Amino acid sequence: MPNNRYFIEFSYDGSSYHGLQKQLNAISVQEIMENSISKILRDNINIISAGRTDTGVHALNMFAHFDYDIKSKIEESNFCYLINRLLPADIVVEAIHLVKPNSHSRFDAISRTYNYYITDSKNPFNYRYRYYLSDQLDFSKMDKASKKLYEYEDFKCFSRSNTDVKTYNCNIINASWVKSDDGFKFVIKSNRFLRNMVRAIVGTLLEIGKGRIKISDLDRIIKSRDRRNAGYSVPAEGLFLVEIVYDKEIFIESWKK
Repeated sequence: MPNNRYFIEFSYDGSSYHGLQKQLNAISVQEIMENSISKILRDNINIISAGRTDTGVHALNMFAHFDYDIKSKIEESNFCYLINRLLPADIVVEAIHLVKPNSHSRFDAISRTYNYYITDSKNPFNYRYRYYLSDQLDFSKMDKASKKLYEYEDFKCFSRSNTDVKTYNCNIINASWVKSDDGFKFVIKSNRFLRNMVRAIVGTLLEIGKGRIKISDLDRIIKSRDRRNAGYSVPAEGLFLVEIVYDKEIFIESWKK
């Protein structure tokens, strides 16, 4: 049995992929990653990711883990350089980390942070990375409404239907709207997220920003635990996973690109 566990740290532009997780009849980031690692190590490697991102969603900071028993092959092969030569231009490995044997890229994550970007400036060069919206929005109301998320733990109303999870509870640490270069970004940090949760939250806050619902309606929506009562899911292209945090004690040794 392999006795070394590795965390691989990578980033990707999700525009050309049907999400991170491997699936039948569609190209995914996981499939590309596994094929490339397997070629370098000359072994059949399966990776387990820290989470999943949907079609078109991007990641500035994603982790996955795999087991492999020949440490010298990782240590002496200039692994990051070799894998980045194999990978397409829209996926980049930033580092590989030797970690403690029982470490898990998903379950050991302390927090995850997402940014969602909105712009009112139509631009042919960033349409894959921004949600273009020409509506007049009250961002101060949207920011005030986002603080209400701190008051709750159960976010079933923002979860995709038929999701196989044991709990809908999440501990939201930060939720705020911030001015960005060409518009605004919504920053949200939590110990975990439900499928489609961030996009549904943003869609609901946009309804508040447009004046279609009130800030006080957010309490009713969350308490209802019914996805039909929340706002629409905003498009995937504006969503970025920007950081995953782990306890530093699980890392033993690292090799960067």
